[in-house]
Amino acid sequence: MALIECRQLTRTYRRGNEEITPLRDLDLDIESGGFVALMGPSGSGKTTLLNLLAGIDRPTAGTLSVAGKPVHNLPRRALANWRSAHVGYIFQLYNLIPVLTAYENVELPLLLQSLSRSERHDRVATALEAVGIEDRHEHYPRQLSGGQEQRVAIARAIVTEPTILLADEPTGDLDRQSATSVMELLAQLNSEQGRTIVMVTHDPRTTEWADTVLHLEKGRLVEQAVGSERP
Repeated sequence: MALIECRQLTRTYRRGNEEITPLRDLDLDIESGGFVALMGPSGSGKTTLLNLLAGIDRPTAGTLSVAGKPVHNLPRRALANWRSAHVGYIFQLYNLIPVLTAYENVELPLLLQSLSRSERHDRVATALEAVGIEDRHEHYPRQLSGGQEQRVAIARAIVTEPTILLADEPTGDLDRQSATSVMELLAQLNSEQGRTIVMVTHDPRTTEWADTVLHLEKGRLVEQAVGSERP
């Protein structure tokens, strides 16, 4: 059984009198420990799919299961609890809270869990060390470079030990060197810690770190490349 199973997954919404369907009848399996890159033009359904996988949005039709658990129809509170325990989300623009230190930003999602202060400290220290930024734990976001901010954002995403790690254009706001460093870190988390990663990207250079590249167009899967099949 795949870790993530999508069957006939569809998302439709209305914009005025117009009906928009950014994702239509998608069938997709993602194995545990996979590193999947989602590519396609703007409006192709990439971010919609990521938000459905994260439990941020709900499908209009179809089913979505993670680790054998149907999540497409969970009640709101149960979905929020599931998301907190199983999903780590990396944003393009970091979404760090400027008045909190790197340590406090990473600790934030743990405050929603039943952990002692010492348990939270151990988790945060481990996450900061994993992304190589433990020496910046007392720094505020304004005192960090873009690459360092993204590393803090990644530490925040992995500190809850999520089932899946979702990344929306994680290098889109970074220079070439910082982008390479962040991608090497994600690949390391995938290969050494077995993190399952689903990444939206417009940059074909970032796909070399993924083991599967999916191409979406008008809400449908039009192409899939795996391993050596990729150019």
